[in-house]
Amino acid sequence: MEIWETLNRELALDMSPFLKVESHTVKLPDGQIINDWPWLESPSFVNIAAITQDEEFLCFRQVKYGVGGQTLAPAGGYIVPGEQPMAAAKRELLEETGYESYHWENMGEFVVDGNRGNGVAHFFLAREVYQVLEPDADDLETQELLKLSRAELEAAVARGAFKVLPWQAIMAMTLLRW
Repeated sequence: MEIWETLNRELALDMSPFLKVESHTVKLPDGQIINDWPWLESPSFVNIAAITQDEEFLCFRQVKYGVGGQTLAPAGGYIVPGEQPMAAAKRELLEETGYESYHWENMGEFVVDGNRGNGVAHFFLAREVYQVLEPDADDLETQELLKLSRAELEAAVARGAFKVLPWQAIMAMTLLRW
């Protein structure tokens, strides 16, 4: 299969560092030209499925503006420019939960929107996490750190309690691997 070719990119909106909207001109493999193809640029991010030495799954109960209410969430956040995804995952886990791990697994990277861009999700599994500090999250939302058993996590995933798609995906992937 042939890929689409980007012929031109024009910045339509710049709300850096969180969002840029571009208008692309693209050429399809059959030669057709599409003008004004919307493209979103947002920072890539990490999500971490963290499992304690007692086989409990760390997550948060929090309120998110885009969800319009409460959701469960794994640890995670934006990758700082110049930072490697694994370093971001370790930093975010420590900042948000106060936990560290010697056992990390890269679970993959995933484009958030296959047609419009919108960042790349980097998923990591941290096993046998242990607490070294009190959390020091800088999130705007209030959040409560929870420890869920496997049965509780399975029930949460089954009912869609992780209301942001990458969060639901990483927790489901973790259950398949663990």
